Amino acid sequence: MTYSATRAIDKTVAVITGASAGIGAATARTLVDAGARVVLGARRKERLDELVDELGEENVVAVAGDVRDPGFNETLVAEAVDRWGRIDTVVANAGIGAYGGILDLEDDHLREMVETNYLATVWTVRSAVRRFRAQGDGGDIVIVSSVAGFRGGADEAVYAGTKFAQVGLAGALDRELRAEGTRVTLICPAGTATEFAIGAGREEGSPELDAYLRSDDVAHAVRVVLEQPRSVRTTVWQLWSAQQQS
Repeated sequence: MTYSATRAIDKTVAVITGASAGIGAATARTLVDAGARVVLGARRKERLDELVDELGEENVVAVAGDVRDPGFNETLVAEAVDRWGRIDTVVANAGIGAYGGILDLEDDHLREMVETNYLATVWTVRSAVRRFRAQGDGGDIVIVSSVAGFRGGADEAVYAGTKFAQVGLAGALDRELRAEGTRVTLICPAGTATEFAIGAGREEGSPELDAYLRSDDVAHAVRVVLEQPRSVRTTVWQLWSAQQQS
């Protein structure tokens, strides 16, 4: 028997949240390039429509909505099944952030951060697991978190807390789901040059962004873990730019 270090993800079906820009959009492009079909989920319909036009209606379908709503996550999975008959991968990527001391941010902003970064991840995972179990052959859960989930910094306490929560969730899910054939991967990038926190602690065009990772770097990591043989799992992958201070 010939061993292959990769598996084809051609014709597999993925759901990506937070797919209208940044890491989510880059991941959609990368997976479509590998032959996957993708359901795009995000709030900004105009951005989603642009991505559908770019990638082709034969490859992607977009659903606009709020990932904090459990029903929206069910809709994303249902769209994958209705369009392509199954779901193989979910990439829980939706997230927001802001910099500021513990008393600096408004209550509503903090609540939105907790609900988007952590609770929405739970709803996305639950929707995927229901379908994986119905199919009977497992799947891939990829949670895009942050190195802040291992080492929170000043002026990002609540954000880091949500990322620590994702780290704990992923570790527990790996122990819960691996026996039924579902792999759980935690992708934890350091600073990435996206729209993240622009106007909330970061400024567009700031020179510090030049030293950060690019969305494509993170998208490549997602593709690599999905292309691993089913006998292999990557539980945690931390990414840093070679130029950024760690």
